[in-house]
Amino acid sequence: MFTGIVEELGEVVELTRLTDGAVLRVRGPLVTSDATAGASIAVNGVCLTVVGHGDGEFSADVMAESLSRSALGELAAGDRVNLERPVAAHGLDGGRLGGHIVQGHVDGVGKLRSRTSSEHWDLVVIAMPAELARYVATKGSVAVDGISLTVVDVGPDWFSVALIPSTLELTTLGRKQPGDRVNLEVDVIAKYVERLLEVRG
Repeated sequence: MFTGIVEELGEVVELTRLTDGAVLRVRGPLVTSDATAGASIAVNGVCLTVVGHGDGEFSADVMAESLSRSALGELAAGDRVNLERPVAAHGLDGGRLGGHIVQGHVDGVGKLRSRTSSEHWDLVVIAMPAELARYVATKGSVAVDGISLTVVDVGPDWFSVALIPSTLELTTLGRKQPGDRVNLEVDVIAKYVERLLEVRG
């Protein structure tokens, strides 16, 4: 979760193109001062996951989906970029709110419909109960087995997510196969908006 208040003007060190995405390396001493693997940093407004950091630099995997929907693919060494860390969470020992608000209140059970693997990413389609579809939006957030993910596309009873290498390696989604069931939690903000509209008539 970000505020849009830029913390640091960073510099692109390198953008390495892959067959199905890219790896972006950025210099940003401030935003990397408390970075950890798996942390989130917004680069020109795009939330990226830190996969490596050190000496005031960090690297992040950039999915093909992010490259196609943003200008990140046009970056080159020496370009300046806006950097922001997630909102600091007071009471969490200085921790930051990466991902989105996940309550741990499961809304339903989904089933992996398909997964398409490329060299570095997997695109996973998950069937969901039709009554949950109204809470899921393209580029919105959803929790799958407790993992905060960004929705790529959504249909009447399904949605898709792109899994970056660290998600594939460090979570159970790297091992799930079509037919496997998963816990789903939709964005609580969407549910509150719906409730407020109902109350207002």
